[in-house]
Amino acid sequence: MAKVELTPLRPWDDFFPGSERFAKPDGKDLVKWNNRVVSNLLYYQTNYLALAVAVFLVVGFLNPLGMFTAMAVVSGVFLASLWAGDNRAVISNFKRNNPTAFLIAVMVASYMLISMLGSVMVFMTAITLPLALIFAHASFRLRNMKNKLENKIEGAGLKRSPMGILLEALGQQEENFQKIHSFLEGKLKE
Repeated sequence: MAKVELTPLRPWDDFFPGSERFAKPDGKDLVKWNNRVVSNLLYYQTNYLALAVAVFLVVGFLNPLGMFTAMAVVSGVFLASLWAGDNRAVISNFKRNNPTAFLIAVMVASYMLISMLGSVMVFMTAITLPLALIFAHASFRLRNMKNKLENKIEGAGLKRSPMGILLEALGQQEENFQKIHSFLEGKLKE
């Protein structure tokens, strides 16, 4: 198994080059849209981390107690959902069959707990804004050949990254692993 490595920070002209490298995703082909998002999350993960840290820092300086509360609640709910997904068969099956619904359920549970603690606006700004920016970029940014090659290397297990581990934990890469496994199996039979 390959060791976990953070991908390099992509240059600004690769991350945000101009309108020619962005396109509206096809809402009718959710598999293709999901593959684009997953590929971009893996390829630009360090840029996304830098973006999230910048927003976290700005919001953290404006409201430190609310920021700490929001981070603690989201982390607790996320860790509890991972534990439940590994130790409860019903939740594990739901997570495997409906990964997007599972992620939405985790986010809704986080929101409900934060609203009880009174830090909703901090949550909306510090957690949701970076996620929305990252999701928008990952959805609209077209993949290039280098992006596709890096993702194939990670999918084959030759390279591992923190985002790859997170996506695997959320059940978002199982389809990619199955496709690669089927492809390699077919090549071995030839």
